[in-house]
Amino acid sequence: MAEKLNPQVSQNSKEEKKEDYALEKVPKHYRMGWWSVTNVALGVATAMVFMQMGSLMAVSYGAMNALIAEIYATVIAGVLGIGIAYLAAKHGMNVNLLARGGGFGYIGASITSFIYAINFIMYCAIEGSIMAFAVYEYVQVIPIWILMVFFGLAVIPFNWFGMKQLDKLQKWSLPIFIILLGAGMIVAANMAPTYAGDVWSYLPEGAQVGGTALLTCIGIINGLVGIMALLISDYARFVKPEQFKLGVFAVGFIPQLVCFFIMGLIGIWFGVRFMEDNPGVYFVHIIGIFGALFTILTQIRINITNLYSGSLSLSNFFENVFKFTPGRTFWVVFTAVAAVIAMLAGALDYLGPMLTFQGVFLFAWAATIIADAFVVKRALRIGPMYFEYEQEKLYKWNPVGVVSLIVASTIGTMAAFGIMGTFLQNTAAFFAAILSFVLTIVLAVASKGKYYVKTDIDNVPKDEDIA
Repeated sequence: MAEKLNPQVSQNSKEEKKEDYALEKVPKHYRMGWWSVTNVALGVATAMVFMQMGSLMAVSYGAMNALIAEIYATVIAGVLGIGIAYLAAKHGMNVNLLARGGGFGYIGASITSFIYAINFIMYCAIEGSIMAFAVYEYVQVIPIWILMVFFGLAVIPFNWFGMKQLDKLQKWSLPIFIILLGAGMIVAANMAPTYAGDVWSYLPEGAQVGGTALLTCIGIINGLVGIMALLISDYARFVKPEQFKLGVFAVGFIPQLVCFFIMGLIGIWFGVRFMEDNPGVYFVHIIGIFGALFTILTQIRINITNLYSGSLSLSNFFENVFKFTPGRTFWVVFTAVAAVIAMLAGALDYLGPMLTFQGVFLFAWAATIIADAFVVKRALRIGPMYFEYEQEKLYKWNPVGVVSLIVASTIGTMAAFGIMGTFLQNTAAFFAAILSFVLTIVLAVASKGKYYVKTDIDNVPKDEDIA
């Protein structure tokens, strides 16, 4: 107890592991300033995958369709992100812990933790591959598999001590990122482009603005919208209570603005100008070795956050199901090794179907948590008015969240693979979110909230947990 009242992370290894608060809420004395928390979250937003998504959509479906999709993503991810950030900062928990008392039960929440962890393993593999191919583009004497192993494992040390280490790394690397990005844009603007026409009027042959092309772009980007909205909780839970309003807005919205609107637009510009959808390739061609360094820097910034969120999810899953708690740093290594195996096994060849399902699942999960928090708990006052996370006070399963998520994800996935027509195929994630939102409310009313906690000790809002 004394350690929790006076945390000094550097004093001993036990407290260094405690720093992460992977399995419990973050106490108020350990909260951080809003800019430090936002700074860590921005490490995600500067990932090349967001530039690549803009380039890919623009080259394949037209610049204007890509732009509209990026605006859509900014708005939807911003709204969801602010809602999730509000809950995380208010209760000091990420979505893994919120799910326990938010309609899933502690075993039911393990479903979300496991699939969430797989998501981060796949993203680690994506970012590691981008690094590997960027360096290979410049130095082809080194086999690509060696580069994959190296870059997959090299980020482990950067993630050893949790949020405070992440904050320092992101602060030190941000100025370098901005300088190299600016240099790339200046050099590119003075190079002869592959496509000499107006970037924003570019359309592939046979495409048009709107219609199926735009819906396809929205379908492509939904997976990233879902993950960005949810992972914000891993960082927003550290916001200081006295900075609650500013922190919730900053952490919930600014990363979404940067990753979808700013980085997305930059990706569109580069992609159309050079008719290339891989930023790791065109940055190397533009500024040579500095392009490779830029790629490595951006991917390290994102992969340390991928490892962090992945390790939290795996910690929750194995603690919930198997009572196996070796510490978050163990799961950092596990996540990195799993990502390397995924790269080497060619799992990225099946990335499209995986991201399609992830978009549906993550939208449905976010909708369930928001419906439970703002409608079931607050408006209808069903069940406890707070998010319980301690296993001994929870049922293993709560049908409210579990059934809502499974039904919405199943139907949404069917829609995403074209079974229900073109429109729902490309709006499947949004469709799954609406379905999950409604089902959560209906099932909570039908069950009268009796599966939330075993013993409702104080059936009132825990105002001491509210910033």
